[in-house]
Amino acid sequence: MKSSISKNPLVTGLILLMLISSTNIVASEEEEEESQPIKLTQEVASGFARLALNCVHKEYPNKTGHVMNDSTEVLSPSEMHPAFYGCFDWHSSVHGHWMLVRILKMFPNLPEAKEIRNALNSNLKKENILSEVEYYNQEGRKSFERAYGWAWLLKLAEELHGWDDNDGKRWLENLEPLTQRIIQSYTDFLPNQTYPVRTGVHPNTAFGISFALDYARKINHVSFQNFLIERSKTYFQNDKDGPALWEPGGEDFLSPVLIEADLMRRVLNPDEFAKWFHQFLPGFSNDQYSNLTQPAIVSDRSDPKGVHLDGLNLSRAWCMLGILNALSKDDPVREKLKTAVIVHATSALNNIATGSYEGEHWLASFAIYMLSLEQ
Repeated sequence: MKSSISKNPLVTGLILLMLISSTNIVASEEEEEESQPIKLTQEVASGFARLALNCVHKEYPNKTGHVMNDSTEVLSPSEMHPAFYGCFDWHSSVHGHWMLVRILKMFPNLPEAKEIRNALNSNLKKENILSEVEYYNQEGRKSFERAYGWAWLLKLAEELHGWDDNDGKRWLENLEPLTQRIIQSYTDFLPNQTYPVRTGVHPNTAFGISFALDYARKINHVSFQNFLIERSKTYFQNDKDGPALWEPGGEDFLSPVLIEADLMRRVLNPDEFAKWFHQFLPGFSNDQYSNLTQPAIVSDRSDPKGVHLDGLNLSRAWCMLGILNALSKDDPVREKLKTAVIVHATSALNNIATGSYEGEHWLASFAIYMLSLEQ
């Protein structure tokens, strides 16, 4: 059965209003008097929460990414990953947990609140997290979930950090050994990664650093923050004329050029970023990038790689929203980006819940991240 949020005009209308209001465009005095902040509503959040709750304990189908060192490691997903075995794969389970925490913080009286707490209590037990750490410490796990799953695990830790909630404090404490193991994975790997991975899927370096940097700043982990900034500048600061015309790739859920720009607006000061951006994507100033500013076409949402393009439209929207807010108010690119944010968001948000598990197990997390950026 399709969720009630599928093609819901309430969703589309709220999205349009919220995105327009969140882009720092200066309104007239009359518009400012009439306008009110537009928030993600509890009704829409409830629909998204239901999608995650439907899969955080759904073990199969499952794509493990598991390297078997010998026959004793032929194990079920829940045996390998007692915390994050649901939602088809490890990383989707992690960002499903992040989304449930995010929604619970925003809407503590959500009808699904008790069910969310029960699910998180069940999965984020101390012993479950220690088992996840043990898995990471085994032979053959060096590249497991690099860097996408790493990034979302730190996003989950970031979301829990500083939350004045007894359950949240316990979940954060339980998660801490895995959080530290993931930080170790970053600090072990990135110094040995000579070249950044620029693909539009899971190994993308810029995405992996972006969320890690958000975490480092949230908890004031200065040495980790400085390390990530150094790596970002080493990989990307000298980039010019990004190959935007090659996009999108047929299975992308990230835009290689936009996700890189979204990282660099975190790393550089506003003047530095503006100069960098206009050298990196000069075509935005003269409308060369219609392939970036128009949503990608999704032809088959039952195909697990084809539906990635719905995620691409959502991640493009959040990247462009971050980029335009980092640019000065008189930058001519901002209006182009603002329009592109709205068309991408509207296109994707109308297709979060289609009845196909291929997209429903993960797209809501992307939607909530995009919609809650300014909340």
